[in-house]
Amino acid sequence: MKSVIRTVLILILLLVAAGGGGAWYIWNGMQPVEPAGPAVTFTIEKGMGSAEIADLLEHNGIIRKSLFFKGYLKWSKEGSLFKAGTYTASPGDTYDDLITRLNQGDVVKTEMVNFTIPEGFTADQVAAKLATAWNQDATVFLGLLNSGAGLTEADVLGIPQDQKLRHRLEGYLFPETYELAKDSTPQEIVEAMLEQLTKKLDTIPDWRQKLKERGISLHKLLTVASLVEREVVVDSERPLVAGIIYNRLDEGQKLEIDATVQYLLEKQKARLYNKDLKVDSPYNTYKYAGLPPGPISNPGLASIQAALEPKASDYFYYVTKKDGTQGHLFAKTYKEHLANIEKSKQSAQ
Repeated sequence: MKSVIRTVLILILLLVAAGGGGAWYIWNGMQPVEPAGPAVTFTIEKGMGSAEIADLLEHNGIIRKSLFFKGYLKWSKEGSLFKAGTYTASPGDTYDDLITRLNQGDVVKTEMVNFTIPEGFTADQVAAKLATAWNQDATVFLGLLNSGAGLTEADVLGIPQDQKLRHRLEGYLFPETYELAKDSTPQEIVEAMLEQLTKKLDTIPDWRQKLKERGISLHKLLTVASLVEREVVVDSERPLVAGIIYNRLDEGQKLEIDATVQYLLEKQKARLYNKDLKVDSPYNTYKYAGLPPGPISNPGLASIQAALEPKASDYFYYVTKKDGTQGHLFAKTYKEHLANIEKSKQSAQ
């Protein structure tokens, strides 16, 4: 009988010891890792479950045992609100601290770069602007603007491949103020600008239908818009000048737009000379009839809308006023145009 009692007592003691040891093992496994080294950066991808996140934390040495963290999450009914992103954590952070930060999405703040592309900037100017913002050589961006290689949105927009184009993406880089991550690649930066053009086009009601009714491609629309952008300062005149461009195209007249010649020059000139107007290029609208092969700048939304919905008139000519208003005098005939040129000269006196 005594031996039976002794056996039972031993079993009880063993169970207590085992239970105590198990409890201690669990308690120890849930304690924060001893601080050892700098904070660790880890990324929770979209779609990751709490179990995967627990394993990730253990793998990065932030917690001791993922099994215990999983159990704690289940017991505390947490883990369903964890947000994706890149975090930093240190060995020594408690379960509750980790849970709070993951619930709040307390991610690493991404260093951003802000830059502004003014309306009417050319591809060369855009490349220089991006090079300054990202401290890179302009040729890195210019090569991409010339080729459009690997850019999904270039295909979506249907940007043509034409050897006559000086810069393939000219006209498609929407003028805007951007904020992008500092570690963005040149492809990601340019892609964002192309995507912004699509977004802005979609703010124009029925723009695709209007384009179809006008019977021109998006490329030609942006080409006309770029001419308007470089020729006009007063917004109210944009639709009228766009209408004049279409009038001259319909009649087969040369556009004779100074901005197309300026586009070919290394530096802008205050005044063009006859020798400038004779430069042999398909962009020279003094030498060749019709539109140039592509845009000569990157137009803003007002110029795009003007090219899409021009104002009908009998005008074929315009000349800039020299009175400081930056407006234009418009004429139906060349004779009236010559008279307007004289008026413009007189207004400057």
